[in-house]
Amino acid sequence: MTRIQVRVLLADDHALFREGLAGIISAQPDMEVVGEANDGLEAVVKAQALKPDLILMDVQMPGVDGLEALRRVKHSLPETTVVMLTVSDDSENLFEAIKLGAQGYLLKNIHSREMLESLRSAMRGEAALPPVLAGRVLGEFRRLSQRISKDVSQDEAELTAREMDVLNLAATGAMDKEIAVRLSLSVYTVKTHMRNILAKLHVRSRQEATFVARRKGLT
Repeated sequence: MTRIQVRVLLADDHALFREGLAGIISAQPDMEVVGEANDGLEAVVKAQALKPDLILMDVQMPGVDGLEALRRVKHSLPETTVVMLTVSDDSENLFEAIKLGAQGYLLKNIHSREMLESLRSAMRGEAALPPVLAGRVLGEFRRLSQRISKDVSQDEAELTAREMDVLNLAATGAMDKEIAVRLSLSVYTVKTHMRNILAKLHVRSRQEATFVARRKGLT
């Protein structure tokens, strides 16, 4: 039975390094190097022509760099798996590559066996990241989650006492006129409070506001 080979495109501006990669990958029974590119623009052009399964691409290249090439490739060939390869463990480039759709981000000091295992993992839809970089990604995810939670808490804290009164009555099903009577306010003022509540809770209707308020224990 013939084994299906992963068709690989290599993009790196260092010819000797690229030739070494080609030799390692071509020696694998499940991989085939179908093309090589010397810079990001050539990588994009060859990707569109060859439609490889996997692109192994350097981050730092002259002209169009690897990140811009990644963006263009994922735009035109979203199903193509792209793994970045670099000498630098710069966090900014790492996060940008992931945001742009890279399935992996490997350092050039990696051993060939580990690289091949990572490429196969990427083709299975897994993240191809060395442990030190995976730790940074998790740390960034935690930081963003904490910031989102903090922002939500700040929004809730910004509800004034009167807005909380309006929200609590709205949660019981009371309409604007009834809320106005019970709180001795004008209907116009009640509507203003409700608009502010919707904006602060990031919802579009009083029904959503009521749902969010109950879920967060505000009412």
